[in-house]
Amino acid sequence: MSTYVLVHGAAHGGWCYRRVARILRAAGHDVHAPTLTGLGERAHLLGPDVDLDLHVQDVLAVLRTEDLFDVVLAGHSYGGMVVTGVADRAPERIRHLVYLDAATPAHGEAIIDLAPVAIREHTQVVDGVELVHFPDTGSSPIFGVTDPEDAAWVRSKLTPHPYRCFEQPLLLTNEAALNAIPQTQIVCSSALHGRDPARLATARAAGRLWEIDTGHDLMITEPELVADMLMRAPAETSPPS
Repeated sequence: MSTYVLVHGAAHGGWCYRRVARILRAAGHDVHAPTLTGLGERAHLLGPDVDLDLHVQDVLAVLRTEDLFDVVLAGHSYGGMVVTGVADRAPERIRHLVYLDAATPAHGEAIIDLAPVAIREHTQVVDGVELVHFPDTGSSPIFGVTDPEDAAWVRSKLTPHPYRCFEQPLLLTNEAALNAIPQTQIVCSSALHGRDPARLATARAAGRLWEIDTGHDLMITEPELVADMLMRAPAETSPPS
């Protein structure tokens, strides 16, 4: 049995892993899919102080409160920023890092340094908080969910995301221990052309760059494939067939 902690991306919540979590639990694994402060069912906690550091603390609190060690820690999209920060601060708890079509930041980088499109032009200020990814302003097509029923479900769950999280740089303090943690990158084929080849080179050389031909919200559109890769990632050194 493995222990999985699945961290969602911008505007989402733990709800987005519902299908993947069901598959993993049916296979006997322990699964935690926390929702970050200010999002999903925790949207009522949104405020001007919600930032990347707070989201890292959210996940660290889950690890500590639930006494989790030997964890397979996965982050989707913006969640790649969060899981990198978590692994930097608690490397002794992490068995394997998985990036699900996710940001893979270096020290001092913010997600706006990595994002291929400018997103600030789509922000709005609500109650003193600058927000982005409003579900009623066309955000959901970005996430690559094309099935009409799934798209409606996703749109009904999305909550706007604090822009402060996107502009705050991730400051790493334990890079040697972080880099010693085995990592797998699971990417959407359509996104590869926009990725920096240098950031993919290490994963590719190690046989740890795995592709899924689907949209960005791969945990929703291809839950069986994602769950299968998550189960194989801690043990395999070559791409799953």
